[in-house]
Amino acid sequence: MSKIGILILADSESYGDLGRITNAFEIAKEFSEAGDTASIIFDGAATKWLGKVSDEQHYLNPLYKAVFPHIQGACKYCANAYGVSNQVQEAGVTMLDDYEDHPSIRNLVQAGYQIMTF
Repeated sequence: MSKIGILILADSESYGDLGRITNAFEIAKEFSEAGDTASIIFDGAATKWLGKVSDEQHYLNPLYKAVFPHIQGACKYCANAYGVSNQVQEAGVTMLDDYEDHPSIRNLVQAGYQIMTF
């Protein structure tokens, strides 16, 4: 059984960014369906995605819902810096502040996760 940590860093400004988050969600779904462990973290500008994809009208909402149980959380510092902390909380996503108000990627590595970034 594999353990994959998916770190989403992609901004929400371009089609390329949309492609990155779509790929991140698809990979999380594939690992999950295979019985592996997937953990998704939104960091940096990617925290802006949570207000968008949690909207029922957004193109990615069905895929977002499929992988929601695998979302570990979003960077507290970055959500505040980008002014989206309310949107993160409204999406029901945990604000991560394990290391200086940021998520600890080291904890995932120490737990045996392979890290992928998007």
